[in-house]
Parts: sequence; C-alpha cells; structure tokens
Amino acid sequence: MSLYNERGVSAQKEEVHAAVRNLNAGLFPKAFCKMYPDFLGGAEDYVNIMHADGAGTKSILAYLYWKETGDISVWRGIAQDAIVMNLDDLLCVGVYDNLVFNSTIDRNKKRIPGEVLEQVIGGSQEFFEEMAAYGIHIHYLGGETADVGDVVRTIAVNGTMTSRWPKNKLITNEKIQAGDVIVGLAGYGTCAYENEYNSGLGSNGLTSARHDVLSKYYAEKYPETFEPSLSDNVVYIGAHKMTDRLSVDGNEIAIGKLLLSPTRTFAPVLKTLLEENFEAIHGLIHCSGGGQTKCLKYVPEKVRIVKDNLFTPPVIFNIIQKAGNAPAREMYQVFNMGCRLEIYTPEKNAEAVIRAAGQYGVEARVIGRVEASEQQELVIQTQAGELKF
Repeated sequence: MSLYNERGVSAQKEEVHAAVRNLNAGLFPKAFCKMYPDFLGGAEDYVNIMHADGAGTKSILAYLYWKETGDISVWRGIAQDAIVMNLDDLLCVGVYDNLVFNSTIDRNKKRIPGEVLEQVIGGSQEFFEEMAAYGIHIHYLGGETADVGDVVRTIAVNGTMTSRWPKNKLITNEKIQAGDVIVGLAGYGTCAYENEYNSGLGSNGLTSARHDVLSKYYAEKYPETFEPSLSDNVVYIGAHKMTDRLSVDGNEIAIGKLLLSPTRTFAPVLKTLLEENFEAIHGLIHCSGGGQTKCLKYVPEKVRIVKDNLFTPPVIFNIIQKAGNAPAREMYQVFNMGCRLEIYTPEKNAEAVIRAAGQYGVEARVIGRVEASEQQELVIQTQAGELKF
C-alpha cells in the first residue's frame, strides 16, 4: 500500500483484526456491527449493540483550516463526523431510532482552547436536533473530555453509540444471495438535509488525503500535525493550500472545505426503507475503512460481488489520486470513491430503494450484483480497468 503504509496507517487494519481474532464475534458474525444478548434488559427477543468510532485524523484538517482562516465553525463538522461514523454503522444492522451517544474528546490544552470544545459539543447537539426532525432520536448522555497533551498532539474526537433493538428487525447480511442487486447511495452533492456541497470524502483515508494534497508549507508551520519520525518524503507532499479554490458544480469551493465536508448520514433514507421495505433488504454495507473492498468482510463466503456501474468518482478523489500518483487499486481499497452505502436487495425491489433515496435528494443507482461462486470474490470495474480482490 505504498505511501499509505509508510505513514503508519492501514486500510485493511490487519494487525487490529489479528489482535481481536479471539474475541466473541457476537450473535451474527456477518452483521456489520457486533450484537449480543440483551444483557441490559434480559429479553430473549432483543439484542444489545455498542459501537465506538470517531473522526480519525480529519480533526487535524480542521485544526489546519481553523489556524489558517480563523473559521472555528469547521469543528462542528468534526462533531458530525464522529457521530455519523457510529450512526451509519448501526444503520447497517437495521437500527435507526432511540439511540444513546457518549462522546470522548482527548485534547492538547496548549493548542486546543475551550472555544473549540464548545464548537464540537454544540455541533453534536445541533446534529441530534436535525436528526430528530426526521424521526431519528439520539440521546446525548455526555462523555469524557480529557486534557492529555502528552498523548495527543492536537485533538481526537470520538464517541460511542448504544442501542437495544428487537431481533426481528435486524439486518444481519445472512440473506445476501446470488441474484441480489446492489443499490449504492452517493455520499456527494447536496441532499435535502445539507446546506452546502458535500465532497463525499467521509472520514476514512484522511491521512493519505492530507499529506498527498497539501503542501510542505504545513509541515514547516504546523509540525504538531504529523508524526515527527515520518520520512520527509511522505509528509505534506502535495501542491495545494487549504484556501486554494476549485470550481465544483458551478461553485468556487476551497480545497480545505472539500477535505472537511462533514460525513453525510443516510439515516433519513434508511429509516424510510427499514420501516416500509424491511423484508426487501438482504444486507447493508457502510463503505468506510477499506473503501469499496469493505463488503468482503460481511458478505457470504461463496459469492462473487460485481460492481460494474459505480458512480463516476467526484472531484475530491481525482485530486487525491493525482496528487499522490496512487494506483486505482489503492484508491478503491482506501476510499469510498463517492459510493458510501450499499443496499443488497432482490432486483424487483431496486426501484423502490432508489425512489426512497431520491425523496431526500440522495443519488442512488444499481451499482452491481451478487453472483454464485466457488469462493468469495470482488470484481470492480473502474475507469482504469477491472480490479479483482
């Protein structure tokens, strides 16, 4: 994985998976999130789910943009990132309401003042209120904010989301089968519950995006934003400043704003689908860490996943690929490439799924299909040719 590995990150997180290989896989091993018996309520027909995730290194981009422009509001987007990376994972097992959220913020007090914390916490509450308007109720139960400057160079924004959910309303991916089609939901554009263009980048691969796109200027001015043991050859090797502007859909948008587009949630779309078309949904995959190869961890063993009609990758991915001279294989392993959620359904139901997404201004299309195979396989058709995994 070339530059990606050299920067101390991994798209497939092999060492992490090795470390947890002996842990209980939960009630449904192919489900997108681990689920356990109802320890909290003791009911046979319910499960407990607790999920932890965060904004990752995207907070460093917010730090750079804030320091360079003075725009402290970018931290509200980081709050959304940390929440959506939990929420949309839980959506993939069928959970869309009555959730609880607990935040964990680690900061270096010398660099991150209280005003930034106020933006993150205020942004969290604002996002919860926006989702409540769509019938998705997330209860904010506080959390931990720690001053750990000896551990964290700037700030890390994470959270934990918990649900107690009925067993008969779960999506476990066990129904995915040959003959299903895959409806993809785009993460870019401007949907009904967004007020500005979303690049579609999400919250994965930001270490690569940051260093490949941004210039050495940031290494010299903000040495606190990277690991000092890294080779100079992999640190901020791009040509852009955060404030450089590009024309996107007729609007002039700063590179920094494209990199910092808050991760779009698909909660309103999935709530509609899960309430009205639950039986038609055979599986759900959030194309987060691992990008377009994420599905391989959750689909059955003897299927071939063919993605031959993906969206044309939006501009941010072209910028990243060109800046880092990354091969197509690496791009599709690291990034969602514009398609961040996959819905596996019988072909007869595809149009209803697409219509449901369209109600909220989310672009959707059939991006591929599931075929029978002697072994698990993934085939992706890209502009550069066919990729096999």
